[in-house]
Amino acid sequence: MDERSLLIKKMENAGILTNPSIKEALSAIDRKDFVLPKHIDYAYVDRPLPIGKGQTISQPSTVVFMLELLDVQKGHSVLDGGSGSGWTTALLSHLVGSNGEVIAMELLDSIKDFGEQNYAKTKYQNAVFIQGNAAKGCPEKAPFDRILISAAATAPPDALISQLALGGKLLIPLQDSRGNLLLLEKLGEDDYKKSYYPGFAFVPFIDDHR
Repeated sequence: MDERSLLIKKMENAGILTNPSIKEALSAIDRKDFVLPKHIDYAYVDRPLPIGKGQTISQPSTVVFMLELLDVQKGHSVLDGGSGSGWTTALLSHLVGSNGEVIAMELLDSIKDFGEQNYAKTKYQNAVFIQGNAAKGCPEKAPFDRILISAAATAPPDALISQLALGGKLLIPLQDSRGNLLLLEKLGEDDYKKSYYPGFAFVPFIDDHR
């Protein structure tokens, strides 16, 4: 069994990976294509890796945990905020299928270019990369069925909440003492369910309320 398969099996055995579609995405998309050349030997180690400018490609088990919570479906429209290396964008592209769309937003232009170049190595063509502040979302493409933010904010930005479709889910790390992930589900026009999952560490959401 190769290193990538071993990593996937390890996450299955730990009960982190249970969704067959996510396992399929992990098998189809090689994390090695999304790390810096000097870190290729660590591509299948369950740890975050630096990609420059103080940013990282997230730890595989954390990404899987987040994707399991989001429960992305075929045909969904997804905003991937803080798209970084492009790895989560590619995984989401697989999950939404050819009838879905992923909007990948990254504030730092050099990191956006890095992610877009990495994504071009895949077979997927249903993602659009945008250089911009993900805290403001992408109103012209809203509403979104799912919003994934991969940097820690002080609170979920109002703009993102307003761009969530009815029945949609927003997942965002928080800058709090417990390292919470916040899952926000839109149940009605002004009705939201909040669930918290502690124990995570993310780079800060750069100027998240600018």
